[in-house]
Amino acid sequence: MQQLSVVISGFDHYDDVRVNPSYEVPKLLAERGVDGLDDVDLTIRAVSLPVSFAKAWPTLLGAIEEAKPNIVIATGLKHAARGVMMERCATNLMDAAKPDADNVVPRREPIDPDGPAAYWTRLPLRAIIADFAHDGIPATLSSDAGTFVCNSLFYNLLNWAHGQERVLAGFVSFPLVNESPHPQHGLPLRQLVTAGGDVVRETVRYYRRPSSKEILIA
Repeated sequence: MQQLSVVISGFDHYDDVRVNPSYEVPKLLAERGVDGLDDVDLTIRAVSLPVSFAKAWPTLLGAIEEAKPNIVIATGLKHAARGVMMERCATNLMDAAKPDADNVVPRREPIDPDGPAAYWTRLPLRAIIADFAHDGIPATLSSDAGTFVCNSLFYNLLNWAHGQERVLAGFVSFPLVNESPHPQHGLPLRQLVTAGGDVVRETVRYYRRPSSKEILIA
């Protein structure tokens, strides 16, 4: 049986958000595990991060260095999203319209002055989107994760993964939690947990049997 490790992160607090899916989903996945994976001994570790340009990535990196995972999935919240958004690209830009948890408001600054303009996700988006469709989960591809802390974390994660021999990494944006089904106002938490499970399951499958046809970048 193959032993694999997944680190999945979320954020600990968003202003005016009572139920934060990027906190709840990683926690529940770590507690419950993910089914549908034969011959895999899967360990899932959830990590909660501050909404901070300076602290989010170092906190996640510390968990990564401790767990030494094969897969790292970061999650965040997009208030205006109607469904789950699979982020394709992390850009080398911080441009905040509001302060982070440390009251920092960077304006059009690079995340890494010496880094590339962008990185592409390493998640098998085609397979994940197909699982979402099977489970009736509204989802779409997103060109980027904005320019706030989510994108900064995503960029730093992919910058780190770029230097690793074999690690899959990417970012998923959840909509708000809404237990009253509505096509334009978020999804029930149970559906978001199912979506998170789909992301983990298909990424593990791709890690075990890489196939270029399961990657969808554009």
